[in-house]
Amino acid sequence: MKLPITLVFILTALSVYAQSASSLESKLAKAKSDSDKMELKYELAKIYNKKSSTRGKAAKYIKDAYLIANDKKDYYLLAKIGFLDGDIYEKNRDAIRAQARYKTAKENAIKAGDKSLASQILTQAAKLYGQSGKFKEAYYATREALSLGGGGRSSGSSGDQVTRLVNEKAKLENQNRTLTKDKERLTTELYALKGEKAPIAIGDKTVLTREEAAIQRERLAEIAEKEKQLQSLASRNAESEKKRARLEQKYAALSKEDLEKEALLTETKLDNERASNFNKILGLAVGSLFVFAILLFGRLRANRKSKKELEEKNTLIAAEQKKADDLLLNILPAPIAKELKANGKAKARKFNDVSVLFTDFKNFSGIAESMSPVDLVDELDHCFKGFDYIISQYPSIEKIKTIGDAYMCASGLNGKLHKADELVKAALEMQIFLEEYKQDRQSKGKRFFEARIGIHSGPVVAGIVGFNKFAYDIWGDTVNLASRMESNGTPGKVNISTSTYNKVRHMFKCEHRGKISAKNLGEVDMYFVEQQVGATA
Repeated sequence: MKLPITLVFILTALSVYAQSASSLESKLAKAKSDSDKMELKYELAKIYNKKSSTRGKAAKYIKDAYLIANDKKDYYLLAKIGFLDGDIYEKNRDAIRAQARYKTAKENAIKAGDKSLASQILTQAAKLYGQSGKFKEAYYATREALSLGGGGRSSGSSGDQVTRLVNEKAKLENQNRTLTKDKERLTTELYALKGEKAPIAIGDKTVLTREEAAIQRERLAEIAEKEKQLQSLASRNAESEKKRARLEQKYAALSKEDLEKEALLTETKLDNERASNFNKILGLAVGSLFVFAILLFGRLRANRKSKKELEEKNTLIAAEQKKADDLLLNILPAPIAKELKANGKAKARKFNDVSVLFTDFKNFSGIAESMSPVDLVDELDHCFKGFDYIISQYPSIEKIKTIGDAYMCASGLNGKLHKADELVKAALEMQIFLEEYKQDRQSKGKRFFEARIGIHSGPVVAGIVGFNKFAYDIWGDTVNLASRMESNGTPGKVNISTSTYNKVRHMFKCEHRGKISAKNLGEVDMYFVEQQVGATA
C-alpha cells in the first residue's frame, strides 16, 4: 500500500531539513520522480529565501514546486507552497502579488481542511494589508482568521465591572486596615513582653484580641501563682528566724557544750532549709523564664505570619486596583479618571475651542426592521469598530459615546490639541470605510448602512454624569449645532459649519451649500467637504 503524497512530503522534508543547499542541489540533479523534485525544490526555496541575494533562486524553485503540486491536485501542499511564495514576494516588497498568493494559499488550505494553516495565512495577510493601508481588508482577514482559530466575546458591562472591582477594592482596603491594626497590636504586645514602653497604645491599655487576652491572663495567673509561692517561702523563712530566736533564748540557759552541739544541729538544719529554699526559688525563676520565652516566641511567630499575610493582601490589592484602573480608563479620559480616583468626583470644565462630530445612519429604523437582532447588532458593531479604529489614528480626537445608531467624537478636550483638520480627515475616512462596506454588502445582496456626518466648532462644557455607571459627556450650543449639521447633511457626505470651514478651508476643497437657522447663532453657512487639497479625486 502506497503512502499518501502528503505523508511522503513531510517525511522527506524532515530528513533534508538540516542539509545544506549544495547537498540538496546535488540530490535534485539525481532525482527522478516528480514528488522528489517537488519536495527538494520546496526545501531549496525555503533556504534561499533567507538571504536577499539568493531570493531569485527561491522564487524560481517555488514556482517549479507549485506547478508539480498543482498537477497532483494536493491542496495541502499547494497551500504550504503558496504561503512560502507569498512570503518571497513580501520580502521582495511586491505587496500586490504577495496578497494574491496569500489569498490563493488560504483557499487551498480550506479545501485541504486545515483551518490552522488557513488562520496562519490570514494572519500574515492581515499584517501585510495593515502595512499597505488597506484597513478594510486587514479587518476582514483578521476576523476570518479568528473565526477559523476560535475565540469568544467578553460579557458584562464595563461599568458594572468597574463598580464590582471598586467595591472589592474597598473591601480589601478595609481588610488591609484591620491587618495593620493587628500588626500594631502585636508590636505593642512584643514591647510589653520585653518590659519596654509600647510605641502604640489606646488609653493606658494595650490592645489585645480575645485569644491574646486569654493567653495574657494565663501568663499573669502563672506569674501570680509564682509570687504566692515566693511569699509562702518568705513566710516560712520568717518562721524559721523566729524559731531560731526562741532557740537562742533557750540555749542561753544551757551549757557551752550543749550550746555548741545545739548550734551545730540548728545551723545544719538552717543550711539545709536555705539550700532547699534556694533550689525552689531557682526552679521557679527558670520556669518563669521558660514560660516567658515560649510566649515571646509565639508572639514573634504570629507577627511574622501577620506580616506575610499583610504583604499578600497588599499584592492582591495592587493587582485588583490595576484592573479597576484599566477598566476606568476604558470608559473615561485619562485626566478625568485620575481626578475621579483622587477626589471621588471630577469637576465639569469649559473648553472654548472644540470641534464636535456626529454621525447617523440613513433609514436606520427601516433597515433594522428587516434584519434579525443578532445581524443588526453585528453590523452596528462592525461599523462602530471601524470608526473607533479610524479616530485612534489621530491623538487629538476623543470618542464621547454612541447613542443608538449615532456616533459622537470631538477634538480639543482634556489637554489634547484642537485639530479641526484631523477631525475632518477622520470624517472623510469614515465615509470611505462605509462606501467599501456598502459595495461589499451590495455584492452579496444584503442591506447596508449609509451615514450623514456633521461637524461644528465652538465652546463646550464637559463632565461626568451618573454614579453606578459613569458617563463622560459634553453639552452646549456647539453640540446642538454639530447635530444640526449632521441632520441637514447628505448620506456619504461630510457637512461642516462656517466656524469649522474657517479652520480648514486652506486644507480642504469645500462646496458652499446654503444656510440654516440656528438658535442663539442666527443664520449659519454650511459646506460639503469634497477632498483634501492636493489629493487625487
